[in-house]
Amino acid sequence: MTTEMQEIAITEEKPLLPGQSDAVKDAEIAARILLDQGQEHRVETPHGVLRVTVHGTGNARRPAILTFHDVGMDSKSCFSTLFKFEEMQEIVKNFTVVHVDAPGQEDGAPVYPAGYQYASMDQISEMIPAVLQFFNFRTIIGVGVGAGAYILSKFTLTNPEAVEGLVLVNVDTNARGWMDWAAQKLSNLTSSLTDQILCHLFSQEEMSANTDLIQTHRERIAKAPNLINIELFWKSYQGRRDLNIDRNNMFKCPVMLVVGDQAPYEEAAVECNSKLDPTTTSFLKMADAGGMPQLTQPSKLTEAFKYFIQGMGYMASSCMTRLSRSRTTSLSSSYSMEGSRSRSRTLSQGSQGGQLPPSPSHTMEVSC
Repeated sequence: MTTEMQEIAITEEKPLLPGQSDAVKDAEIAARILLDQGQEHRVETPHGVLRVTVHGTGNARRPAILTFHDVGMDSKSCFSTLFKFEEMQEIVKNFTVVHVDAPGQEDGAPVYPAGYQYASMDQISEMIPAVLQFFNFRTIIGVGVGAGAYILSKFTLTNPEAVEGLVLVNVDTNARGWMDWAAQKLSNLTSSLTDQILCHLFSQEEMSANTDLIQTHRERIAKAPNLINIELFWKSYQGRRDLNIDRNNMFKCPVMLVVGDQAPYEEAAVECNSKLDPTTTSFLKMADAGGMPQLTQPSKLTEAFKYFIQGMGYMASSCMTRLSRSRTTSLSSSYSMEGSRSRSRTLSQGSQGGQLPPSPSHTMEVSC
């Protein structure tokens, strides 16, 4: 087996005997299925046990891609659409991908008893070092959505040396204000837990249209056997603390902020972008993406992720296709390279074949 994920190499040093070819094919198919499903592990941490699913054998010279999901979801419902997307496979096969489930949120998790003290957002972020140690990962590229974006943000601020890059979808680094607190109290009285979480995940337009995606997630959450666990995670996120990000307390790595146009956390993402270092931050606002761009626009998000990784110095030869074909997308980019290689450029994606050079730091604002 090669070190690249989902690539099985079988070398025949001599012809196979009759009947051996079927056995080899069966073994190859079984190996591919195992790689596709991932290997599940239960990792002990200072604040409880985490289920972690690992895909691929990895490359020791590259960071692992570590994901963390949002409230009302687990790693599969939050990231399967994106990471199984055809064009994402170019990235997936070159990195170890690690999906972390928040405590008690995975499918089949035992229900917590009444009065159970669920971990705070800070405590959940403190579980991640145990995951890195368990798999002997030196560094990661974090990909978080909603509550997962907050958790990875907190982890990165505390452990800057362990994170090479961050992709934060629908991030809100602020604690709830008094208005938010009052609105949540009213919502608790007038809306079911399922509706509260759906309004957190999706835009008002999507909720009003009651799309198939909304109906699917409504049914999944309402009928979840571990609904009590989901509520505990939801309350923990509602009780999050302000990360106090400013120019003196910010991420030390490249960051890509992603939010859907009209998404519930659009304003929070814009505010977060205004606080970060413009030379290392990319801001991607996606039109027609709703509240969950990784589910509704996996193609555009995959392409943006490729640019981001290429800017970090990985996959320099990666082919950028869909964004370069878009006639409605424009990129205003400023690249800073060390020494005399410093330069800036503006790229209009209306022309064919535009490709961004790799860069360790850049500012990118996209509306696509």
